[in-house]
Amino acid sequence: MRALALDIGEVRIGIAASDASGRIASPVKVLPAAEVLGMSRTFRRILEDYEPEVLVCGRPQTMGGEDGPQAERIMAQARQVADACDLPLEFADERLSSAEAKRILRAQGLKEKQMRGKIDMIAASLFLQAWLDSHGAGAASDASDPFSGAR
Repeated sequence: MRALALDIGEVRIGIAASDASGRIASPVKVLPAAEVLGMSRTFRRILEDYEPEVLVCGRPQTMGGEDGPQAERIMAQARQVADACDLPLEFADERLSSAEAKRILRAQGLKEKQMRGKIDMIAASLFLQAWLDSHGAGAASDASDPFSGAR
């Protein structure tokens, strides 16, 4: 099952997708939030290219597992996108995904300024991979190189 993941932020939305078997998550792109929420041509093209069967959105939670302060807004926006795409919606815990994305990018030698456009799509690929693994399809996946399938 192919899944498309969104890391919804106020300004940008990171997009990641799984392979057709639903085993490996890869970063795809970062788009302005208005383009995704407004179903721009660029976002619709991503939907056409990947043909997802499910939309997986990050759910911001506190370290204690409670919904974070942004959760209500993000969940409403996720429902809006899922409805517009006519896709089932799942939520994935996105705790620490941005911090881990930054760590990966730093390890690759990127500076803060160079990371800015990449963090969100890497974070989306990280929580999508965890979601895939928890749904049984992602056995023996290799998420150690988040750029391996970037377009």
